[in-house]
Amino acid sequence: MKIVLAQQNYHIGNFESNTRKIIEGIEQAKAQGADLVVFSEMSICGYPARDFVEFTDFIDKCYEAVNTIAAHADGIGVLVGSPAHNPVKGGKSLFNAAFMLYDKKIQAEVHKTLLPTYDVFDENRYFEPAYNWQVIPFKGKKLAVTVCEDIWNLGDSVLYRVCPMDQLMEQQPDVMINLSASPFDYTHDEDRKAIVKANVLKYGIPMFYCNAVGSQTEIVFDGGSLIFDKQGNLCKALPAFEEAIDGAVLNDDGSIDAPILEPALRLPNRVLNPETLQPTLNIAQIYQALVMGIRDYFSKMGFTKAILGSSGGIDSAVTLALACEALGRENVRAILMPSPYSTEHSVNDAVALSGHLGNPYDIVRINDIYQSFLDTLAPIFNNLPFSLAEENMQSRTRGNLLMAISNKFGYILLNTSNKSELSTGYGTLYGDMAGGLGVLGDCYKLQVYELARYINRNGEVIPENIITKPPSAELRPDQKDSDSLPDYEVLDSILYQYIEMRQGPAEIIGQGFDAALVNRVLKMVNVNEYKRNQFCPIIRVSPKAFGVGRRVPIVAKYLS
Repeated sequence: MKIVLAQQNYHIGNFESNTRKIIEGIEQAKAQGADLVVFSEMSICGYPARDFVEFTDFIDKCYEAVNTIAAHADGIGVLVGSPAHNPVKGGKSLFNAAFMLYDKKIQAEVHKTLLPTYDVFDENRYFEPAYNWQVIPFKGKKLAVTVCEDIWNLGDSVLYRVCPMDQLMEQQPDVMINLSASPFDYTHDEDRKAIVKANVLKYGIPMFYCNAVGSQTEIVFDGGSLIFDKQGNLCKALPAFEEAIDGAVLNDDGSIDAPILEPALRLPNRVLNPETLQPTLNIAQIYQALVMGIRDYFSKMGFTKAILGSSGGIDSAVTLALACEALGRENVRAILMPSPYSTEHSVNDAVALSGHLGNPYDIVRINDIYQSFLDTLAPIFNNLPFSLAEENMQSRTRGNLLMAISNKFGYILLNTSNKSELSTGYGTLYGDMAGGLGVLGDCYKLQVYELARYINRNGEVIPENIITKPPSAELRPDQKDSDSLPDYEVLDSILYQYIEMRQGPAEIIGQGFDAALVNRVLKMVNVNEYKRNQFCPIIRVSPKAFGVGRRVPIVAKYLS
């Protein structure tokens, strides 16, 4: 039996596009001689659909799409993911389901058992767990079909009481098939291989694992679908960050008719998040995820052109380079907005950057606008000393200008704030925190520098001076980030322990960090939640990103 995995990029709620794409995938699978083609979790409607599934009309359209696709399941089996009605009164009204289509109709329905409700996942809000477990007989084989989280309940710290594969093994299946929408983070690729390998070694049968690809607002799906033989060897891996359709033959003896790419002994048994921040870790994957995040956000929203403020600093430089790669250099407009405190070398660096990238740019000096604010407010400020108020006026002036140009020409403003700044509140609401999409909001400052070096891997794109000069907001004379923040090598390490590793002050201090500094940093993080709560969506690349994956109160006393 030849089983093909269709790794596709869906658009949430775009039933016409998703249905067309799935039908095209079926035809490609037929051309490859497939007996069965597997699509990813919630492929019919896109994942995560969130509160859309609470609308009857949305679910009706899901069923209409399934029935349309079923007409093409002639001579080939098709596994697709979709919400499904729960006929049992009591509990949630829907299942997260996989439909088995064959002979132009629905032959079987499998319900997801394990419903993740942590980090970016909120499935227990919408779905009922499976009541029973049945293999699907197909062309002489017994298929053990599961959905995403159903295969993750292994190891020392299981989250759920029931493991669906334990139930399915009582029926002696021949193969495991998993429909997934497993999001990217820079630790997850090896983790995913480890969990598939662990399932194969535990149950002694091969696994075909189909993952989604593409970005859905802040969540990036990296694909990387997998086929493992029953010995735990990796036999096929579909490419990351791109659509692909490929598969392998499952032989009668349970072997996979494909060469071994990685033997089981070379594959990890268990993968944990790094205990300390490693800025270079999988930086190429982070780059690919950010480019996909920008490209899909624009294409799926119907936008084509981006704008951003180019300061001559590292954050705006990396954002500009990523945007040019994602959207095409001609579609990204940089606006340089020097103030009285901007250095000429910063302006020159920003000009040189756009020269290397070939994107359009404008220089709009804000001196006169800034002075008009000072003059207008002089009677109210009443000769009080220069303070944060005057600094923020410059930032908000820039935000105003960017939004005006955005409105006039239909640009989407890309925000350039990094995770270190967002963590500590080092940013101006309605100024440099304005934007429609946060490109670097899940990358610490040290990772931003590594992204710059990766962008320059084949030659200078980002001028070296941007990478080597001390970072500064340039909102007052001779200002440096280090005037307000600890050195990023120390700051980012503390932030990683608190945000990603969820370590408290005592544990972080116990690692050798200065106690007063730790308490100061953690207080900055918690008192600035109100700023992050008003921030735009952030492309998620880490195991714990700001946004839907990190939910803490705004009004709270803990560590503040």
